[in-house]
Amino acid sequence: MRTLKRYARLYKVFIIQFFKSLVQSKADFIIGLCGFFFTQITGIAFLYLVFEQIPVLADWSLDQLIFIYGFAQIPRGIDHLLTDNIWMVAWWQVVNGQFDRYMLRPMNLFLQVIFEKLQPDALGELLVGTILLVSSIGKGIVIVDAAHVVAFVISIFAGALIYTAVKLLFASFAFWMKISGPVLQTAYELADFAKYPTEIYAKGVRFLITWVIPFGFVAYLPASYFLKTDVNVFATVGAECLISVVLFSVAYAVFTLGTHVYESAGN
Repeated sequence: MRTLKRYARLYKVFIIQFFKSLVQSKADFIIGLCGFFFTQITGIAFLYLVFEQIPVLADWSLDQLIFIYGFAQIPRGIDHLLTDNIWMVAWWQVVNGQFDRYMLRPMNLFLQVIFEKLQPDALGELLVGTILLVSSIGKGIVIVDAAHVVAFVISIFAGALIYTAVKLLFASFAFWMKISGPVLQTAYELADFAKYPTEIYAKGVRFLITWVIPFGFVAYLPASYFLKTDVNVFATVGAECLISVVLFSVAYAVFTLGTHVYESAGN
């Protein structure tokens, strides 16, 4: 308990310092927020264009796909907001020796990385996702009761943990590769496939985004539990929770191993 209180105080200190730097560039914050917001709007517009030609996609209606799209944005937005600094490890903190400062502090290395920065641009993703989910509830296509609400909250945070685990795993390769940003970028962009039902893809793609880099457990599979009455919660949200814990444990183990072989910069 004392450790949790200590880290909570430290997180507050880190965030206060981050916001002090943020207010020095208000225009950058506003531009970034608007950019992410319009990126999400473009994705929704693409769905409407597809459904003008194809009224039903693999037995899923437009309203259902919009719910899945919105559902995917919430965990991604939470991960983007809280753990975006992991990208810096992949791109330049290892190769430039900037990771040294974490090694010198008497504090958990992973927590130092994620405490150092919030990413306000993620509010665009969270805003669009929330609007789409509220709209879907208003249309009556979503099952709403106490059990589904609890499952929804659990699923959102389990999904965010999967996003974080994928980032941490591929960013940790930088301890051996020095720069793992391109690898991480490629893996992370596979999340876009999870915004749509996996049955529309070829078997190889389905296997990749379900069992190799399990973004299918972030959106489509758990979202189906909230849209259809014959879907089992343990096979969807339960599986998502299990996958998130296992994947994060593996990613954290690789990260810890990487910090042991970290060589800083120079000869």
